[in-house]
Amino acid sequence: MSGSSQFGPKVWYNGKLIPWEDATVHVSAHALHYGSSVFEGIRAYATPRGPSVFCLDEHVERLFDSAKIFRVDMQYTFDEIRQAIKDTIRANGHESCYIRPLVFRGTGALGVEGRKCSVETVIFTLEWGSYLGPEALEQGVDVGVSSWRRMAPDTFPAMGKIGGQYVNSQFAKMEALDLGYAENIVLDVNGYASEGSGENLFLIDRGQIYTTPLWGSILAGITRRCVMQIAADLGHPVREQTMSREWLYIADELFFTGTAAEVTPIRSVDRIPIGEGRRGPITAEIQQRFFDVTTGKGEDTHGWLTPVG
Repeated sequence: MSGSSQFGPKVWYNGKLIPWEDATVHVSAHALHYGSSVFEGIRAYATPRGPSVFCLDEHVERLFDSAKIFRVDMQYTFDEIRQAIKDTIRANGHESCYIRPLVFRGTGALGVEGRKCSVETVIFTLEWGSYLGPEALEQGVDVGVSSWRRMAPDTFPAMGKIGGQYVNSQFAKMEALDLGYAENIVLDVNGYASEGSGENLFLIDRGQIYTTPLWGSILAGITRRCVMQIAADLGHPVREQTMSREWLYIADELFFTGTAAEVTPIRSVDRIPIGEGRRGPITAEIQQRFFDVTTGKGEDTHGWLTPVG
């Protein structure tokens, strides 16, 4: 993982908080062989009320949605997972952290069909800074357009946050780093801009904000949804529209969103400067409002923060 990270000493594993070193998986676990897992990425922020989780309910809901799509039988209820996330943060003493709930197929059968395997549920936390580097939030990042494509809609379900599907993201990310970029933008099967390896994409042109529609092989990002609301609150409604590769080059501003990336400006694509080659004014305005809310400095008008307590 990019950025500094320090894992919490306790892991919630199948209903119990256990030491980090005891949270092990058998080598025959189905998920190790076939990527049969669903997961979430969530952040808790330090606020005047103590650590607060950003969009907790929305993330737990998406975890259950991913499990339903992938035919994984959840072993715990919505409320139990929700409480377990708060318990894990509290047990690890974090003021702010990244949270990873993971549900995966364990042992029981070896073969592509894994529904006879056990279902294991874990939650761990880590202290984690800016995903694309601490300077990225202000200066922006240099990205490329990947030679890899996002999956066609009849090959993998993009709306599911499923472990095995992130092989596609790994290829895009490795290619980006090998070519000297911080990240790659991946095109969909029709050649339109889809998203980054783990981020949604926004484009600003002549004051209008655009983002890839849900039918563009993207994950339905929760930060994406919140940023669309923030933009509307600021008088900048977002239009969901397909975006051509060349439009990226001539846009006034581009930025990524995601739990890990938060709101990260893009300063160049394929070494072509975007706008003035630094964070643009609308991106800065959205970014400021986002961090005002998540850190408790601004009013949480949409109820996005859940105090750990």
